[in-house]
Amino acid sequence: MLKIVGRNKEIEYLQQIVNSGEPEFVAIYGRRRVGKTFLIREFFSNNFAFYYSGSENSKMKMQLENFRNAYQEYFKTIVPIPENWTTAFEMLKNALSSIKKSGRKIIFIDELPWIATKGSNFIQAFEYWWNTYASANSDIVLIICGSSTSWMLNKIIKNRGGLHNRVTRQILLQPFSLKECEELVKEQRLQLDSKTILDYYMIFGGVPYYWKHLNKSKSLPQNIDNLLFSHNAILKNEFSEIYNSLFKQSKKYILLVISIGEKRVGLSREDIIDISGLTDGGSITRMLEELEQCGFIRSYYGFGKKQRDKIYQLIDLFSLFYLNFINKKNITDEHFWTNNYDTAPLNNWRGYAFEQVCLWHIPQIKHKLGISGVSTSYSSWRSLGEKTENKKYQIVLVIDRNDRVINLCEMKYSDKEYTISKDFSDILRKRRATFIEECKIRKTVHTTMITTFGVNHNVYWGNVQSEVTIEDLFESEKRS
Repeated sequence: MLKIVGRNKEIEYLQQIVNSGEPEFVAIYGRRRVGKTFLIREFFSNNFAFYYSGSENSKMKMQLENFRNAYQEYFKTIVPIPENWTTAFEMLKNALSSIKKSGRKIIFIDELPWIATKGSNFIQAFEYWWNTYASANSDIVLIICGSSTSWMLNKIIKNRGGLHNRVTRQILLQPFSLKECEELVKEQRLQLDSKTILDYYMIFGGVPYYWKHLNKSKSLPQNIDNLLFSHNAILKNEFSEIYNSLFKQSKKYILLVISIGEKRVGLSREDIIDISGLTDGGSITRMLEELEQCGFIRSYYGFGKKQRDKIYQLIDLFSLFYLNFINKKNITDEHFWTNNYDTAPLNNWRGYAFEQVCLWHIPQIKHKLGISGVSTSYSSWRSLGEKTENKKYQIVLVIDRNDRVINLCEMKYSDKEYTISKDFSDILRKRRATFIEECKIRKTVHTTMITTFGVNHNVYWGNVQSEVTIEDLFESEKRS
């Protein structure tokens, strides 16, 4: 096995699968560019009994031809292109049965959603092959993979037909945490401190593919200009490519993402429909669910709210960056990030992006607070009453704990130690009081500051009960 950065839990899980001694049907899914194929190929060192990958936007004939080519490569024999998928899987069954050597036979079928073209009957042939042959052979480990998370869930994992409850294991491969990005940076021999890694993370999130394009001889602004704003920037069209590769009606999904991104704290379903202009025939709910399954948005309920008050919020950091600085902005400056690095628009965006980074690292926040083993729920809160500075009181992260404590988390991005002013101290105090009054709280309420370099313990520090810094967010993930 070659060097794999991060993914410790997934490696341990894959090893359990190999050692189980049972026929295994493993489904691995996650957003585009997150490293699904890399993980499987590197873990098994490309030692597959058979490997075949679907081809994007290719018809059944091309998919079958590619299958034949892979078959010839692995089984060292010349065969005609199979007429259909039933014939193809019969060929695969006979070839696998002829392998005499002992040990596990690893079959890896990549980008499965691309293979199952309309009218191809791929799923029917695939499920027949698994049910009648593969599931009866203890030496078989079948791994399927796909970036279209919604398709993988609906067509395979939640299948109500011949594949119902056939998947023995599933792996949702999430983007890297800050800690894993730090490990990746070290592997690439990039000399970056924690603050710079955080700044990259606020743009790229934990998607390894983006990080691998960083040039170690360039500064952060130079790298961002090179990858996103230069004439031949390789990530300039990445936003549309992400959604085009996952959804057939990608324009509608993109419109939903753009609409949800209009408001930092998110929007209700009704507000999304109004802003997007899409007609609601029940498909809006399905599309929102699929965006959430793919990890682009999250849904949550305001603190104390009922189910009908669900809010949808955009959390994919790359999408947030794109909508803020590239989408319909007509920026022609190839050095835009360098020339605007310390301007108000960029600083405002940094504050919001930092909040999203914190939401991706709640287990680390809990660990710092010493409540990793305490049952908790997470929500946001927005007051209904008086406004302060033309904004209603709101809290992006409320941690409601089973030990009768509630943490109101205030996230502040700063280039240095954060100093609480008298005015901001008053806001913290009044906001806490408003939260307790409006929500009729009967628990202890703590104010928690989450900052880059900590908080100056000045005279106004007394309103804060706990603090978390980016160094805490860089801790290895602790299970909640």
